Amino acid sequence: MAVTKIYIVYYSLHGHVETMAREVLRGANSVPEVEATLWQVPETLPEKILEKVKAVPRPDDVADIRPEQMAEADGFMFGFPSRFGVMASQVMTFFDNTSGLWTTQALAGKPAGIFWSTGFHGGGQELTALTAVTKLAHHGMIFVPLGYTFGKSMYEMGEVKGGSPYGSGTYAADGSREPTELEIQQANYHGKYFAGIAKKLKKRSTA
Repeated sequence: MAVTKIYIVYYSLHGHVETMAREVLRGANSVPEVEATLWQVPETLPEKILEKVKAVPRPDDVADIRPEQMAEADGFMFGFPSRFGVMASQVMTFFDNTSGLWTTQALAGKPAGIFWSTGFHGGGQELTALTAVTKLAHHGMIFVPLGYTFGKSMYEMGEVKGGSPYGSGTYAADGSREPTELEIQQANYHGKYFAGIAKKLKKRSTA
């Protein structure tokens, strides 16, 4: 049986997106015949700035990804914090460096999903997702939204919960808030759901 390779590519400044990414990974790897791997996009901020904004140390067990490595995967999940309603500039820069893949449309037809972190309700829980889809479209990737497949928890009104039909998400507030148990469950489900679809698409393409 051919293994479906999923790359979970993320950027995390204060650890919120990393927490989500690791849960997405667990969910994806729970699907048989799926091999999911975590990757980070390279940092672009100088060390002095990172110290001033109290960035968390980058994990040693997650390698930086190079654009050309993207061609190896069957599907992708991209995670990022929001900056003014769009993905963080580090992720923007990474996509800017994928022009070689864009020229050849090497990623066309491959499924992609997204997850994110914002400061609060008006911080881009939906807008950040919508603006991210443009990157996927130009590469010809197939956007796989979460929809309302997470069930009744999508309608949770008893507590603050990130995410939307576009994907899973969390709120960071001033940086002190951590992803809740419900947000972590959603991220896990999101990874599992996406992996199942990526697996089906690969089987059809090789049939």
